[in-house]
Amino acid sequence: MAIAHSVLDFQSYSSSALSAQESQLIQTSVDQFGAPLLLLDCDVIRQQYQALSRALPNVTLHFALKPLPHPAVVQTLLAEGASFDLATSGEVELVAEQGVPAERTIHTHPIKRDRDIRDALAYGCKVFVVDNINELEKFIAYRDEVELLVRLSFRNSEAFADLSKKFGCSPQQALELIAQAKTWNIHIKGLSFHVGSQTMNPQKYVDAIETCRDVMQQVVERNLPALSTLDIGGGFPVSYNSQVMPIELFCQPINQALSQLPETVQVIAEPGRFIVAEAMTSVASVMGQAERDGQIWYYLDDGIYGSFSGLMFDDAKYPLTTLNKEGEWLPSVLAGPTCDSIDVIAENIMLPKLNNGDLVVGRMMGAYTSATATDFNFFKRAQTVLINHQNIAQERLIG
Repeated sequence: MAIAHSVLDFQSYSSSALSAQESQLIQTSVDQFGAPLLLLDCDVIRQQYQALSRALPNVTLHFALKPLPHPAVVQTLLAEGASFDLATSGEVELVAEQGVPAERTIHTHPIKRDRDIRDALAYGCKVFVVDNINELEKFIAYRDEVELLVRLSFRNSEAFADLSKKFGCSPQQALELIAQAKTWNIHIKGLSFHVGSQTMNPQKYVDAIETCRDVMQQVVERNLPALSTLDIGGGFPVSYNSQVMPIELFCQPINQALSQLPETVQVIAEPGRFIVAEAMTSVASVMGQAERDGQIWYYLDDGIYGSFSGLMFDDAKYPLTTLNKEGEWLPSVLAGPTCDSIDVIAENIMLPKLNNGDLVVGRMMGAYTSATATDFNFFKRAQTVLINHQNIAQERLIG
């Protein structure tokens, strides 16, 4: 299966994506570290976190580690005052190692093993998510220690990933779970949802918030313990090869819907992609080339099984460019280094004639790239190089 990019998209990014300063940084990094590389700019992480914080001023942001679980990302966001969304014991270990206070974390995987619960509790994370009776029953043994969120399902076929396909329950099922939790003396703290990754329409959030508000009202009417928290998930969109709505405009209707909740309800969110997608740039070099069926095939030292794994797993369309833009532009293919024919990054694109060793650059490569990369065929994953990084956690330990 090949992943195609249109000629127009590639040429538009190729002509304007890199400034002279960026090109120099990329070349200097390759000269020092070799290729392939992933350049992680921590200033971009700060900027994105601050932008979303301004757009959702009354929402506590718990960064979801899943798209880029890198220590430098945790350190940078911890210094910004962020909280964190965890889903596995490995993620618990990561934030614990970086000195994240446990009270600034939640554990949101709806399906957990007993040891996953115990690992999180040993760290000090006490807020968990459930969406079914089997999961709720797991917390009977820990009912004096935990606070639970019940996750509702809101299907979204328009999203990159419809995250309600696999998890979440109906409003009626949520009410039944909350009633059962009362019988078992388990504290239900609130509700949660996720409308899907890379959601383009803020109305999806509005509809979900309004449904959750209705459920909260029904909880009160049924004389069940009032709910104090609403987790609105993540899914805030970023621009790959097409522009999305500016985040401040995107969040306006969401804020309006949130203002209709009871004043006692605390609102949290789980942004991931929005924080890190723009923060990483990939750099691959041409290993070799061949002419096949009227196109020049360029074989790079990074591909589908490496940093471009998101082309398979995430349906992302990364902006691509080259440092060399001189010479005749020719129909071309960008392929990865492995011996698997599925390892093709882009087909039917126009490129300037490249030489072995020339560099191909991918933008918007922070989310679901290195996190889902493999060592298939024993090609090592791209090395991550940090830019504008301040190791706040390490400085605190030294001090």
